[in-house]
Amino acid sequence: MSSVVTVDDLVVELMTAGGIIRAVDGVSFRIDPGETVTIIGESGSGKSTTAMALLRLLPDDLAVISGAATVAGQDVVGTRKHLGALRGRAVALIPQDPMTALNPISTVGAQLTEAIRRAHPELDKAAARGRAVELMRQVHIAAPEKRMRSYPHELSGGMLQRMLIAAAIGAEPQLIVADEPTSALDVTVQAGILDLLLELQERTGVAMLLITHDLGVARLMSDRVHVMRQGVFVEEGPVEQVVGHPQHEYTQALLAAIPELGPWHDPEEAEPAPTAPQSTPPGPHLPHDLTPEGSMSAATTGTGGELL
Repeated sequence: MSSVVTVDDLVVELMTAGGIIRAVDGVSFRIDPGETVTIIGESGSGKSTTAMALLRLLPDDLAVISGAATVAGQDVVGTRKHLGALRGRAVALIPQDPMTALNPISTVGAQLTEAIRRAHPELDKAAARGRAVELMRQVHIAAPEKRMRSYPHELSGGMLQRMLIAAAIGAEPQLIVADEPTSALDVTVQAGILDLLLELQERTGVAMLLITHDLGVARLMSDRVHVMRQGVFVEEGPVEQVVGHPQHEYTQALLAAIPELGPWHDPEEAEPAPTAPQSTPPGPHLPHDLTPEGSMSAATTGTGGELL
């Protein structure tokens, strides 16, 4: 079975006011059908630039791409002629920020229907709308017929990300590029989105290129991991090997940076009872005539009579 993605010695040079920056410096990797390959690294390491270079989404006048790369068997470095047949069809992108990825003046239903008709031009508008409703159910959006009429600002970040995933799988792609798909979402919503991606991959067998800086996400989602620093892969291998037994000092530093919970102290837990103060030692014996007044008051009977 041939690989969905093959990359050999990919180089991306960016033209900046300060000169030429080699953002990606000779990386190579493969992605097979049904496999998830993750590129992980800190911000500015070149991981997103690598993904955007494969999709040729970098401006031609600012980025020079060299090396060799194929997606779904088509060359994406030497020529741009295959891109129209790849984007939105063989390859789908789940962008980083769902809040800004959709057109704010068009309903989400109309945008999802448009994406489906682009991938399947043989469908008429009614069939495409029916497919859109079905996809919304697959990504667990409640009341999809109603949500079809909603605008992006009327949906939460998690629901918008589910809409983008629905648009991605609606094209029935061979490859999904997920660029930080959960970084703009809160932790509880992140878990739901990751479970959804795993569920869809298991059902469809789609290959996935995941871009993330979160080692927890990489550990959950990946088959293989490439650790990137300053445009190069410093370590790569099966996720269990890279995460469980890192060899490169940079990978070790990334793992060491993960916060760990310390011992829990309940602020409402009862404080230990204070120890009783020690009794004052008795003072010196005083002669009868020097006994302080009132010292005999305790030596009275219940009727007030003095004890003789």
